[in-house]
Amino acid sequence: MSTIEFTNVSVHYDDRLVLNDINLTLTENRIGIIGANGGGKSTLIRLINGLGTATTGTVTVDGLDVAKNGKQVRRKVGFVFSDAENQIVMPTVEDDITFSLRRLKLSKTERTDRTRTMLERFGLEHHAQHSPHLLSGGQKQLLALAAVLVIEPDVIIADEPTTLLDMRNRLKIRKVFDTLEQQLIVVSHDLDFLTGFDRVLCIDNHRIAADGSPTDVIDFYTTLMNRSAL
Repeated sequence: MSTIEFTNVSVHYDDRLVLNDINLTLTENRIGIIGANGGGKSTLIRLINGLGTATTGTVTVDGLDVAKNGKQVRRKVGFVFSDAENQIVMPTVEDDITFSLRRLKLSKTERTDRTRTMLERFGLEHHAQHSPHLLSGGQKQLLALAAVLVIEPDVIIADEPTTLLDMRNRLKIRKVFDTLEQQLIVVSHDLDFLTGFDRVLCIDNHRIAADGSPTDVIDFYTTLMNRSAL
C-alpha cells in the first residue's frame, strides 16, 4: 500500500478556514472519511492528487510532495467524482476510457488492449460505441471508475461515489470496490458502505475529530450529529 502523509496542513479560501492543522499518515487498504457537509472532507482528499493546494503544510504520496510533483502523483492516484458526468469528456464510451491513456507512452495495441479489458471488466463492451450520456447512472459511475483504473494507479480516491445512485447500483459499486486491488479512500455519507473498511476518519469543525475502526468512528459521528440536531 502507498503511504500518504499530511504534515501540519491547513487550507484557507480567502478568509474562510477549511482545514486546520491536519497531521495524518494513511497506509491502510480501505479508508473511509465521513463528516457533515462543509467540514472539509472533499478538500482533504483533493489535496492527495493535487486537485487542491494546501495553504500551509505538505502532503506527500510515497515521499513525493504533491505540490511539487503533481504529474507523477496523478499517475499513482486516481480520482472518481460523485457525479460521473464531470469526468465524461469524449463522445463514446470506448474513447472516454482510452482518453485517460493519452499521457502514457503506450503503443496503439496496448492502448486498445487496456481499453478492451476495462470495457469487459465492467460490462460496458456492448456500449463501446455509444454516447456515455446514454448510460444509466450506475453505468456512468462504472465508466468513470474504468477511466481511472485503465492507467493502473496505486490509489483510488472516490468522493461520494454512491450519492446519485439507487440502492441496486450502490450495492453494485460496493461489490466492484471490494474487488479492487488498489488502496481505496472513500468519502461517503452512506455509512453502511464503509462497513468492513480498515479505518474511518471523521472530520468535524475542520479537524480530525475521530480516527479508528468503522464501528467506533461511525458511532462517534452519529452521536455528534444527534447532539447538533438538538
